[in-house]
Amino acid sequence: MDLGIRGRRALVTGASKGLGLAAARALAAEGCQVAICARNQEALAAEAGRIAAEFGVRALGLAADLSRPGAAAEVAARALADLGGVDILVTNAGGPPVGTFDSFGEEDWRRAMELTLLPAQALARVALPGMRGQGWGRVINLTSVSVKQPLAGLILSNSIRAAVVGWAKTLADEVGPEAVTVNNICMGWIHTERVEQLLRHKVAAEGVSYEQALDGVRTAIPLRRIGQPAELGDLVAFLASERASYITGVSWLIDGGLHRGLM
Repeated sequence: MDLGIRGRRALVTGASKGLGLAAARALAAEGCQVAICARNQEALAAEAGRIAAEFGVRALGLAADLSRPGAAAEVAARALADLGGVDILVTNAGGPPVGTFDSFGEEDWRRAMELTLLPAQALARVALPGMRGQGWGRVINLTSVSVKQPLAGLILSNSIRAAVVGWAKTLADEVGPEAVTVNNICMGWIHTERVEQLLRHKVAAEGVSYEQALDGVRTAIPLRRIGQPAELGDLVAFLASERASYITGVSWLIDGGLHRGLM
């Protein structure tokens, strides 16, 4: 299937590894130029070089800490200048720390906002005028199954990621008339460093072995396995494509059936 996005320009954050990198690679495989952002300049440069060599597209590495005030807007402006525009924006951030309500103070809540919610809206604020002006654009937020089914011990993530979904749903209504779509992808257990962190937390909290913790996770998933980042990348590419032009304001689950709700 031709996804119709060859030559489009994409900015993907949190993309030196894991889910963000998988998203960038999937877009590059469809012929998109990509700018990838993360904190580690060396890792970004290496991955950008691999993407360019493998897919024959332009790939840039833009190092920044997006939790720093003003950094997200700066990165989006650099991507606009270097690529000549941003047609596809994929927002992705690491998850806030594991813990219960009593574990966190006011500063922890502020940091969670600065990590997850504020950069997404700041990136969009810079990228959206060009998308709206040309009558085509895609905003895709990588979030979590926890927005539909809160997960124990993840009160910061459950709360702030839900705020991203509320923002995105409202934004979809505002920019829809200019043919800009806004969607969220809600991951379950996808094999990344974050999942390894959560598994280690289960080991410590429940007094079980790593294999027992992993088996417990697999048992709760109807497909009986943890997903792979490339599978997430395929969904990003589809939602960015011409084939998804009538889909907006939706939170897509990719969780192997973990979520038990009807919607």
